[in-house]
Amino acid sequence: MGSLIDTIGNTPLVEIRSFHSNPKVKIFAKMEGNNPAGSVKDRAALNMIRSALERGEITKNSKLIEATSGNTGIALAMIAGLYGLDLELVMPSTSTRERTLTMEAYGAKVTLLESMETCRDYAEEKAATGAYFILNQFANADNYKAHIKTTGPEIWRDTDGTITHFVSAMGTTGTIMGCSMFLKDKNPAIQIIGCQPTEESSIPGIRRWPEAYLPKIFDASRVDRVIDIAQTDATQRTRELVQREGVFAGMSTGGAFHAALTVANELEEGVIVFIACDRGDRYLSADLFG
Repeated sequence: MGSLIDTIGNTPLVEIRSFHSNPKVKIFAKMEGNNPAGSVKDRAALNMIRSALERGEITKNSKLIEATSGNTGIALAMIAGLYGLDLELVMPSTSTRERTLTMEAYGAKVTLLESMETCRDYAEEKAATGAYFILNQFANADNYKAHIKTTGPEIWRDTDGTITHFVSAMGTTGTIMGCSMFLKDKNPAIQIIGCQPTEESSIPGIRRWPEAYLPKIFDASRVDRVIDIAQTDATQRTRELVQREGVFAGMSTGGAFHAALTVANELEEGVIVFIACDRGDRYLSADLFG
């Protein structure tokens, strides 16, 4: 018997079978929606808060603030609640209502602003006053270290070390950075593929950052290839995943899956793992499944 925190990680690896015909190429989804707060961000949220507490950077009396597009905020709200911490989350007003309500249900204060860049500026300005501690997932090494500790080792274990390609959406880039560090250490030949939206596309959870806002934890040398994803392709793949494979996830997962299929169609053999980063039920008020 353990606590809710003990259920974070060790998510299933599920083979996707119905989209290609080459039996020598395997595609697996890492089902991060199975985490208790519903996304891969549970891992980073736990590691950022727990590590800050262990280092004495925050205490039970600290007020936390963080800018988020959704999943990190939900995960932080859950973890902060479990540790009895005060948390304000700053989120773009375009985010789905489900996300705001979920954060508030966990006990967080939610502030809605115009854009993700505006949210980041607001959080940093409030932290600069000294009244708040900003976790700053975009520059916090504990973000990617969560994936060195957990996600990467799980993928290596569950593929018996046979993984040849790892595919992930890129938002804060914590997942792709940490998994790259672990997997490349195990086998430098493993290809790390990141996804970003095309210039005209908007895909929740995947970002094409202006240079000034590029996450400080991002190291381009750790990504072998970046695939641009059109919003229409991400939407189509998201719908196909739930209808043909029962994988109910958000649009960033559809984007990562589209990239995985692109890679699969180029290979004669290989083992591809992509991150299915959250659950689709937090997008029901959007037109993703409409």
